[in-house]
Amino acid sequence: MANGKCAVIGDRDSILLFKAVGIEVYPVENGEQANKTLHRLARHGYAVVYVTEAMYPGCEETIREFQGEVYPAIIPIPDASGTQGIGMKAIRENVEKAVGLDILSNS
Repeated sequence: MANGKCAVIGDRDSILLFKAVGIEVYPVENGEQANKTLHRLARHGYAVVYVTEAMYPGCEETIREFQGEVYPAIIPIPDASGTQGIGMKAIRENVEKAVGLDILSNS
């Protein structure tokens, strides 16, 4: 059961601002560290974990493990260098799965 806590995982420059608004920050340097941190946060019942897009690919296996679970909600966010489109891709895939077609495409 989630305890309502939120956290963000990513490089220090991209996530430090989240600390100012009360979200726990977990700076990591690579996907392996991000993956371990994500597992630890899930074990401790975090409700929402934001992962920078740069670290997201290093956590994909763990993210798939938790896709069928209610918690934690794992949400990709852009990092300090900008977006890579991973968040939008995830939203598009979820909408397509729910609706049966890609209603978000530009074409």
